[in-house]
Amino acid sequence: MLNLFSLRGLPWTGADGQQKVQLTAAELESLRSELADIEEREAHMKARLEHIDGILRSARLSGYLYIRTRWTALPGEPAPIDDTKINDWLPRFIVLHGQCIFFYLLSTDLSPQDSTLLSDVVEVGSLPSFTTEDEGTRYSFYILTRQGLRYECSHVSQIQVDTWLSALQTGCKVVSESDVLVPNGSSKK
Repeated sequence: MLNLFSLRGLPWTGADGQQKVQLTAAELESLRSELADIEEREAHMKARLEHIDGILRSARLSGYLYIRTRWTALPGEPAPIDDTKINDWLPRFIVLHGQCIFFYLLSTDLSPQDSTLLSDVVEVGSLPSFTTEDEGTRYSFYILTRQGLRYECSHVSQIQVDTWLSALQTGCKVVSESDVLVPNGSSKK
């Protein structure tokens, strides 16, 4: 087994046609310590994978979206500046699980960076698509909470955005502006 490792500084001696390694007590203890650390990291990674697997199996929807957050103006405040030209979209792993939306930095993270209860969502709707230099057209939507926090989400796939919109509108029991009916029975567009 030691032949698999290239251990620099360890004296190799040959006896009876076999290779042997002579280790001092300190070197042996160091190797044992490294092995214990590796086993601990392996156990930690297995626990992370089991945790992630459990969440993803029970999640209604999950996947990577580009996210940016904005605060809506409070009554009496000036309107927010036009920041459509600012590219502050960050990729995040989003999980719709139970009555909550979880925002993770990576899909392998144990705990989310942020979360929002579906009961706090007051509006979900489409945003205009836009073009980026690196990925082309991105389709987008928003999630507005009762606290005034607006999550703007985008993806390169229109189907992915439509799936998220449908799941969120169903889960939050909200309608978007485009789904509101006017008195004559036609849709308001």
